[in-house]
Amino acid sequence: MYAQFRDPRWLIIIVGLYLLPGCTGVPDGVKPVKGFQLERYLGRWYEIARLDHSFERGMSSVSATYSMRKDGGVRVLNRGFKNDLKQWSEAEGKAYFVEGSDTGHLKVSFFGPFYGSYVIFELDSQNYEYAFVSGMNTDYLWLLSRTPQVSDELLDVFKTTAESYGFNIENLIMVQQPERSDL
Repeated sequence: MYAQFRDPRWLIIIVGLYLLPGCTGVPDGVKPVKGFQLERYLGRWYEIARLDHSFERGMSSVSATYSMRKDGGVRVLNRGFKNDLKQWSEAEGKAYFVEGSDTGHLKVSFFGPFYGSYVIFELDSQNYEYAFVSGMNTDYLWLLSRTPQVSDELLDVFKTTAESYGFNIENLIMVQQPERSDL
């Protein structure tokens, strides 16, 4: 009866399941926004700035569109133009709240049972025009906006805020976006 647990693959599965919750953490000092309203957050967001990572490397015109799923989760559609291949790329995922639905902390998955953290730590609470988002640590950072361009003042606030939380803004990538928001 216990022979099946002697297979080393079980150890990998058990350790993997133990580590999965760690992928939905929050960077030290960062606090997800409270009073979050998902229905106001839904729709298209343009990626203005980000830290580099392999899954968006070399992309421009990056956007994320959020909509409701039938199971109560959030459908995530990320889209960007791969400059080297001269073609559009899309990735569809799903997201669910980690804490209550009024807290800007979700877990997002683009691949099976593996989730990453999506932490909204700064948000234009009046109009939902911009959001500062991190992953589980300071390696992941995004400035999202409802429009393809933002003011220099907002960009400065983003950089100052991110740096105060330990993000390395020296490696910040400014994402090339179209001039018009209807593209």
